[in-house]
Amino acid sequence: MMTIELKQILQGIPGKWVGDDRIRIAKMEFDSRKVQQGDLFVAVPGTVADGHNFISKAIAQGAAAILCERLPEELTPGVTFYQVGSAAWALGVAASNYYGNPSREMKVVGVTGTNGKTSIATLLYRLFTRLGYKVGLLSTVRYLVNDVEITATHTTPDPLTIQRLFRMMVDAGCSYAFMEVSSHALDQARSAGIDFDGAIFTNLTHDHLDYHKTVDSYLKAKKRLFDELPGTAFALVNVDDRNGRVMVQNTAARVSTFGVRSMADFKGKIIESHFDGMQVQFNSMELWLKLIGEFNASNMLAVYGAACLLGADKQEVLRLISCLETVDGRFEYVRSNNGVTAIVDYAHTPDALKNVLETINQIKGENARLITVVGAGGDRDRTKRPKMAAISLTMSQNVILTSDNPRSEEPQAIIDEMMAGVEPADRNRVLSICDRHEAIRAACLMAQPGDVVLIAGKGHETYQEVKGVRSHFDDKEEVRRFFDNNNNLQ
Repeated sequence: MMTIELKQILQGIPGKWVGDDRIRIAKMEFDSRKVQQGDLFVAVPGTVADGHNFISKAIAQGAAAILCERLPEELTPGVTFYQVGSAAWALGVAASNYYGNPSREMKVVGVTGTNGKTSIATLLYRLFTRLGYKVGLLSTVRYLVNDVEITATHTTPDPLTIQRLFRMMVDAGCSYAFMEVSSHALDQARSAGIDFDGAIFTNLTHDHLDYHKTVDSYLKAKKRLFDELPGTAFALVNVDDRNGRVMVQNTAARVSTFGVRSMADFKGKIIESHFDGMQVQFNSMELWLKLIGEFNASNMLAVYGAACLLGADKQEVLRLISCLETVDGRFEYVRSNNGVTAIVDYAHTPDALKNVLETINQIKGENARLITVVGAGGDRDRTKRPKMAAISLTMSQNVILTSDNPRSEEPQAIIDEMMAGVEPADRNRVLSICDRHEAIRAACLMAQPGDVVLIAGKGHETYQEVKGVRSHFDDKEEVRRFFDNNNNLQ
C-alpha cells in the first residue's frame, strides 16, 4: 500500500505534535465512517455534528493519526495527534497538499454572490472551451473535468472532493478551472488551500439567512474570498451592487469593475431586447447575445471582463460570447403554436424573482398577461417566503403558489407562509395549488395567446423532494408535455 509522509500533508499548517512526527499515512478522511487502517482522520467541528466526538471511532477503525482542535482527555498510544487552531481550514490546506497542490497548476477563478454564480461559471467554462482550452467546472448544476461530467452534490463540495477534482482536471490537461464559491463554503473554509488566480462578485441580496442569521454575516462570508486573494490575482466586482466596492476594501488583488447602470471598467448597455436575445454594447462594441435581461447582460459582462483579465483576445471573446446560449434552467423558454410563452427559471430568491419578472414585463406585449407559478423551498430561509409572493403579485396579473422542494416541511404550511405576503385586496388574483404538476397545468390552461407563464424556483432541477423522498420532476418536461398534449408545441 502506497503511503504519504504526514509532515508533507501538514506543510504550511501551524500546530502542535503529540506523538511520532515521522509517520506515513495511507489516506486522509474527515468522515469517521470511511476511515481505514493507517489513515489520517481530520476532526472538524460541523454545523450538525462535531468530528471530535468521533475520534475514538476513527482510532478503533485503524486511524494512525488525528488532526484536531481539541486533544482527547486520554491519548491512545501509537496514534499521532496534531493540534491546530482551525481544523476546517487545516483540512483544506492538507487536502491540497495531499493531492499535490493541483490549483497551482491551473488558473482557477472563483465566482461568488447571491445570484448569477452558476451562469457566470458555466459560461466561462463554455467560452474557454471554445477558445481551444481544456477546462474544468464546479457548479451547482454539474462538475466537469474537461468534457467528462461528474454528478454535482453541492454548490461548492468539501475540500477533499475539490482537490481530488482539481487533480483530475490537471491530469486531464486542463489549463483553467471555474468554480462557484458559496457563502456556506467560505464560512466553513471549504475553499482553504485553493490558489485562486481571480474572483468575481455578482451581487448580494436576501438569501441563506437561515444559516448566516444576518445580512452582515452573509456579506462577510462572501468578502472572505477577496480578503484572501494574493496580489497576483484579479478581483472583478459588480459596481451596480453597492456591496461590490465593499468586497474589495481589504483585497491585495488587482481590482476591476463591471456594470450596466454604473461607470465601470467593463461597461454594458442594453440597446434592444426580445425573448430570443438582445442587442448590447460592451464598452464601445455592439453585439447580439442569445440571453436576455439586465441580469444576463451583467453576467455576460462578468464573463467578458474575466476573459480579458485572463489574457484572452478581446475581439475573439466578443465573437464567441455572442454564440453562447443560456445555462440550463436559466430563463429557458418554450413557445406554443398559439402564442403562449412559458419561461422556466431557477429564481428562488426575492431579488432573482424580481429580475426575471422585470425582464418579462419589459419584453412582453402591452396587453399580454403574466402568470407566475412560484413556491419556496422547505427547511430553508423562511423570511423570504412572503416577500416572494408579494413580488410575484406586484409584477404579475395572476399568481399560483405551489410546492418547490418542501423537503421535510408540510407543503401547504409553506404556501400559507407565502400567503402572508398577499394583501387581502389581491387574494382574488392568487391560487394555491400544492401539486406542482397541477399548478403548471392550471397556469398553462389560464394563458391566452400572447400571454407569458413564468415557472420559477426549480430551473435545472430534475427532481422534487417531498417528505425526504426525491421523485423525478422537471418543469420543462411538464410544460412541453402540456403543450404537446394540446397539439400546440412550437
